[in-house]
Amino acid sequence: MPSRALLLAVALALALLALLALVTLRAVTDRERPPARWPDAAAIPLADGFDFPVGAPDARGYRDAQPFGLNQHLGSDWNGVLGADTDLGDPVFAAAAGLVTEAADHGGGWGNVVRVVHRVSSAPGRAGAGAGPERVVETLYAHLDRIDVRPGDLVTRGQPIGTIGTAHGRYLAHLHFELRTSVGVALGGGYGDPALGQVDPTAFIQAHRPPRR
Repeated sequence: MPSRALLLAVALALALLALLALVTLRAVTDRERPPARWPDAAAIPLADGFDFPVGAPDARGYRDAQPFGLNQHLGSDWNGVLGADTDLGDPVFAAAAGLVTEAADHGGGWGNVVRVVHRVSSAPGRAGAGAGPERVVETLYAHLDRIDVRPGDLVTRGQPIGTIGTAHGRYLAHLHFELRTSVGVALGGGYGDPALGQVDPTAFIQAHRPPRR
């Protein structure tokens, strides 16, 4: 017959396993939870074009160190051309006019995240009213050192929304930037199949630059 000490040890081990399972479940649930705020399309400003989110408008002084699709990456990793943490604290800009739907610290591999939704023309190379049928897309800005906007804020193209960070020291400083055609869905994982509507953000921006004046 098992000793009392052995039974106590088994009970303690089972309790620890149950606690670990609960913590893991909560972490997964938090990661998969979509933004709490989802607006009416009519509340979203019509974008007059897209610029790059760093070195605006043309990413001057930055490079895409891990482009969309490389290693199944679902966004672009923007680094200052001098490398390392030389871009830590640099401003991050809204790629287009839109409505902030999330501005929160997700911890883990995401850190501080801002999400903005935009109403855009579906006609490539054109933007603004009269440029063709409209749709809604989302931009996502991750690993931020600081967040300068709140959910519900209206932003303009090129408006600072935060600063480049390290996801609380997890990485060297850079901006993880995604562009999604599915909006208001789970945060996801940053790598893998583009099941959440992720598209090549650089290609999208180049196809939707502001009209030349």
